[in-house]
Amino acid sequence: MTSAPTRRGFKQMLAEANATIETIDVQHALRLVGDASVQFVDIREAHEVAQSGMAPGAVHAPRGFLEFLADPESPMHKKELAGRKLVLYCASGGRSTLAAKTLQDMGLDVCHIAGGMSAWSAAGGPIQK
Repeated sequence: MTSAPTRRGFKQMLAEANATIETIDVQHALRLVGDASVQFVDIREAHEVAQSGMAPGAVHAPRGFLEFLADPESPMHKKELAGRKLVLYCASGGRSTLAAKTLQDMGLDVCHIAGGMSAWSAAGGPIQK
């Protein structure tokens, strides 16, 4: 009799990612606006971005395509995602946690904003429509 494979749910995956990635709070993120050494990356879906806007200067790279957009060897590569520290955010921080782990595993310099766009908006962060 074979045993069922061990299941890793999203809570375990988030905990594992949080143990290794860099998370910054929204106040830290706000101080980075306009810093040429970082690139804000909005990983939300297009309809979310259209609804609420983005952080100023952010690049839209939906999570479903993120690995392809971040890899210089991909025909889909976005040059904005190379050569700078990437500051990821989503709506509330869950997707950006997992995405930061993936990009870190790809060898990129990356962090994510705790609380995502929700925290950004609550803190009065600037929005680019």
